[in-house]
Amino acid sequence: MNDRPAAINGIWLGMILVAILVAAFNGKMDEITRASFESAKSSVKLAIELIGPMALWLGLIKVAEDGGLLKIMARWVRPVMIRLFPDVPPDHPAMSAMIMNMSANALGLGNAATPIGIKAMKELEKLSIEKGVATNAMCLFLAINTSNVTLLPLGVIAVRAAAGARDPAGILLPTILATFLSTIVAILASKFFEKKSPSPELLIEGNRNKKIDTKKPQEEGEDNWLPGPMEKSMILLFLIGFLSILFYKSWIHIMGNGISFSDISSLSSWIIPILMAGLLIFGYLRGVKVYESLTVGAKEGFQTAVKIIPYLVAIFVAIGMLRASGAMDLFIKIFTPIVKPIGMPPEALAMAFMRPLSGSGAFGIMSEIVNNSPDSFLSYVVSVMQGSTETTFYVLAVYFGSIGITKTRHALPSALLADITGLFGAVWFSRLFY
Repeated sequence: MNDRPAAINGIWLGMILVAILVAAFNGKMDEITRASFESAKSSVKLAIELIGPMALWLGLIKVAEDGGLLKIMARWVRPVMIRLFPDVPPDHPAMSAMIMNMSANALGLGNAATPIGIKAMKELEKLSIEKGVATNAMCLFLAINTSNVTLLPLGVIAVRAAAGARDPAGILLPTILATFLSTIVAILASKFFEKKSPSPELLIEGNRNKKIDTKKPQEEGEDNWLPGPMEKSMILLFLIGFLSILFYKSWIHIMGNGISFSDISSLSSWIIPILMAGLLIFGYLRGVKVYESLTVGAKEGFQTAVKIIPYLVAIFVAIGMLRASGAMDLFIKIFTPIVKPIGMPPEALAMAFMRPLSGSGAFGIMSEIVNNSPDSFLSYVVSVMQGSTETTFYVLAVYFGSIGITKTRHALPSALLADITGLFGAVWFSRLFY
């Protein structure tokens, strides 16, 4: 087996060394020292804050899995997924977890998508004999994640609406087109690179013709419990009551205020509770002991959140030192002459460099630009960038870190190509629709 280090090793070391060199030249050694400690603390704080969401959502996914929902979803999109992931059996939990992750990302539910994505990675690991080495399926899944297939960039629209933009949701179509373009590149690049490097040996080979049983598997010794008429009636009353309240609230709002684009941003507060209730109700009706099943999945979420701390520390420290040293500003000056011919405002370069490195940092840059000039072309471009690309290094650290992957193979090059395509696509489509 080739022991050549993965690309992430050189990139991470390069980030650290560049930060130190630039800081030495700028006289900012104190700044990068403080940044290294602050970034390390921030990474641990983030991991601790992820424990709760991961425990909750992995618990919910466990309920859905025990009820057979993941197998049902896998059957719906089976023709496409088996072509993209031929090494993954269509009825394997990894397939359905990947589908749910992509669906959550498409709806802009980043907090829900991350635990589901980690669940998918853990299931993909079970298919590989060589632990610590990324498989073709893992690389492709991560590349698609970093291309950020987003249909509803609700967070960006909400920021634009709060800043008083004339058309807060005007970025919707260019965002969808840019993210679609970056996803196509992510898939093509991953498929190209996987032919250049040997894949680790798999435990199970995919079987495209294997039928999927959508019934809940009965565990040995488990009684075949199903909810009775009273339980079903209570759930029916809940659904009727919820739909009645939703209709009443919507009618009152429309009659009083009409419909505006800013109303789209309020959808995000409804989607999560509806998704939670839907998963729990589905599991309950399929005979799952929802409380017990959720707590089993939650234990896995707790363990995963603790496991990713070392990987987050490494990435966050490198990013923090780069920013504090002034290297980020230097990169912007160097690349300004290059991006001007393609129509990218030089002020958007800070966003372009920050987006693959830090989600919160990029969101902060975007929010500041939008608040200062909500209807400018610069504001439009950075809004599309935020909605159509992803924090590649964060996703790589969290997803691969959750299963101890140290040899990432072609995952990073594929993801970075998707990032670059998404950024340029954001500029092109912004110029087309602005």
